[in-house]
Parts: sequence; structure tokens; C-alpha cells
Amino acid sequence: MDNKLVALIVSILLPPLAVYLKKGAGSDLVINIVLCLLMWLPGVLHAIWLTVL
Repeated sequence: MDNKLVALIVSILLPPLAVYLKKGAGSDLVINIVLCLLMWLPGVLHAIWLTVL
């Protein structure tokens, strides 16, 4: 429970960091960085989807 809460908070504040901690440096991280650069919300949703759900 606590681990998911921390992952959710990091996903909202720093989405690329959350993806990096969960998946490592790969295509998911690149996709998340691009989404965060285009708009912040898609990057957050992508990070939540990968780390929490």
C-alpha cells in the first residue's frame, strides 16, 4: 500500500523519474519524456499507468 502511494506521488510530481525507477532506461522512459515535453498531463497519466496500475 505505501509503495503504491509513493509511486503515485512521484508519478504526479516527476513522471519521468517514476518511469525510470520502475522500468529503467528504455522506450517507456523516452515516450514519457516526450509526453511530458508536449504536455504535462499525458506524461503523468502514462507514468501512473506504468507504475501504479
